[in-house]
Amino acid sequence: MGKPTGFIEFTRELPGKRPVAERIHDYNEFVERFPEQQLNHQAARCMNCGVPFCHSGCPLGNIIPEFNDAVYRQSWEEAYDILSATNNFPEFTGRICPAPCESACVLGINQPPVTIEEIEKHIIEIAFDKGFVKPRKPNLRTGKKVAVVGSGPAGLAAAAQLNYAGHSVVVYERDDAPGGLLRYGIPDFKLEKWVVDRRISLLEQEGVVFKCNANVGVDTSINDLLREAHAVVLAGGSTIPRNLNVPGRELKGVHFAMDFLKQQNKRVSDKSVDGEDIFATAKNVVVIGGGDTGSDCVGTSNRQGARTVTQFELLPKPPESRTGSMPWPSYPMILKTTSSHEEGAARHWAIATKAFIGDEQGQLKALRTVELEWKTPAGGGPAGFEEKPGTEREMPCELALLAMGFVHPQHEGLIRQLDVDLDERGNVKAGEQSYQTSIPKIFTAGDMRRGQSLVVWAISEGRECARKLDQYLMGSTLLESKDQNYLVNM
Repeated sequence: MGKPTGFIEFTRELPGKRPVAERIHDYNEFVERFPEQQLNHQAARCMNCGVPFCHSGCPLGNIIPEFNDAVYRQSWEEAYDILSATNNFPEFTGRICPAPCESACVLGINQPPVTIEEIEKHIIEIAFDKGFVKPRKPNLRTGKKVAVVGSGPAGLAAAAQLNYAGHSVVVYERDDAPGGLLRYGIPDFKLEKWVVDRRISLLEQEGVVFKCNANVGVDTSINDLLREAHAVVLAGGSTIPRNLNVPGRELKGVHFAMDFLKQQNKRVSDKSVDGEDIFATAKNVVVIGGGDTGSDCVGTSNRQGARTVTQFELLPKPPESRTGSMPWPSYPMILKTTSSHEEGAARHWAIATKAFIGDEQGQLKALRTVELEWKTPAGGGPAGFEEKPGTEREMPCELALLAMGFVHPQHEGLIRQLDVDLDERGNVKAGEQSYQTSIPKIFTAGDMRRGQSLVVWAISEGRECARKLDQYLMGSTLLESKDQNYLVNM
């Protein structure tokens, strides 16, 4: 424990940000680094609890009090060694994770929790600055070949761990560059792509091979992969978006959120855009969906110069702090105001879109909406909503972005050709104990297995899947599980 009275002496602080008026004119990251003393104070707030609930709050089982102590002592290589033992990509999670570890922080019972996510980001960036991050090449190759389909966070984590175990790993990516959601889903103002490229370069130096523009099941034969590889990992994303089937859905100006975000990421990277250009410039934009993807659409629309930006959420407005139904250390469903919301957006809760309204040319010009009232049945059971009489109205809108989540991975092509079993939600079926599909040599991890989730969960799944696959190939494994990390450090 760095300083026994640190949590009493210092309060929670976050790094500064570039002013809104400045940052909405570019797509660069805008969160600044902590000054040295401020970082020291934030690490000192960690209480080194007898039972560190932050360990279990983190899907990766990060060993948080220990790396906080190392940061307080400015023992940077030690801090990096502790963090990288459980997290392959802290430069990603330190930027885009919603930090469930902080929700479980014991200090959070009656004070603001420790700034774990920011400390994590500083550890890895300081480690890169000081040259501690080096290619980690296996001493011995096993002679086993593994094909990983998908280069998002789950695929990258699985590839890294399997390579460390000594297997020869080839990652297949249908886009023109690796990264999946990290590259073509998350805007650059949250995660600049040089951060992704830096990690991809490191993995290549370690021996991982990337094959891009390789759509397995379409232009790359799955039979070739099954014949050449001793095992295959399916690590594609949950890519089929939830649709809104109301009148007018076919109008020009109604688009899925990810199509909009991917185009802008390509423009920032000076790459050509496929299909119809989607721009928010000088338009009244309505983002339908209140999650992170919707927030990313808000930030991108403001940067494109939208006339107005409005975000809809079907559910009622959540409380601003924990209630009796969401006690510590559970992850609280409270109001989340992101940096994109700070940049400007009108937010409406408990509202539904009943129709898209177009002009004579088939172009979207307005939405018809209605307010909702959520009710719990008198006899118990799940809550439902009813439309409030007299609340229908039209709202001007020339661009509607559907950001209502994703239903399951794409079935056409790879999954249909493999004929692997699917679960009731349409995901590839595999248990958490084995990550093994109905075809023994094929494993799966990430959103393709568990459904739409967080980047930190994808990394955790990739690591655990790699451990089970290594065990399948070799009969035993030296790759640690997150449960082992947690128990060793209790």
